[in-house]
Amino acid sequence: MTDDRHDAPIVPEAGPVEAALDTAEELKRVRSELVRLAAEFDNYRKGVARERELYRERAFDEAVLALLPVYDALQRALEAHADEETGSPLREGLSQVLGLVEDALRRLGCEAYCAVGQGFDPLYHEALFAEESDTEKNVILAEFERGFIRNGRVVRPAKVKVSLGRPGGVGE
Repeated sequence: MTDDRHDAPIVPEAGPVEAALDTAEELKRVRSELVRLAAEFDNYRKGVARERELYRERAFDEAVLALLPVYDALQRALEAHADEETGSPLREGLSQVLGLVEDALRRLGCEAYCAVGQGFDPLYHEALFAEESDTEKNVILAEFERGFIRNGRVVRPAKVKVSLGRPGGVGE
């Protein structure tokens, strides 16, 4: 009979020091993985918060854009009835409704800006017409639709008529 125990190579068992080192390395690896996952989750959470704020801003902008045609129509109606006497029921009613729309726009964080007399800026103004005039070049002569800003961003640029300067290039 042969003894198989003597033929197998002898592998020394890991002592308490080696076992502690293996455990420490495993703990270090797990801790590193945990830190990485925590950072990844934090980045995910911040991204979701940014995305949520972006959707919120878009919803506000859409609400503002839905109110602007009502604002424009009320402005035009008041201008059309400008020759009526002050205190007429129609003018008073239009003025009150316009005030309500302006309040709603303000509550949404939106404010109108006047463009007449200002220098043309393509970020804030949309030029519909340009004509020669005694006014300096690139100064806004008339405003067809008021521009609106919300949180420092243009929601709708003002639609304007711009001066080309004096005829013959004088005043440029």
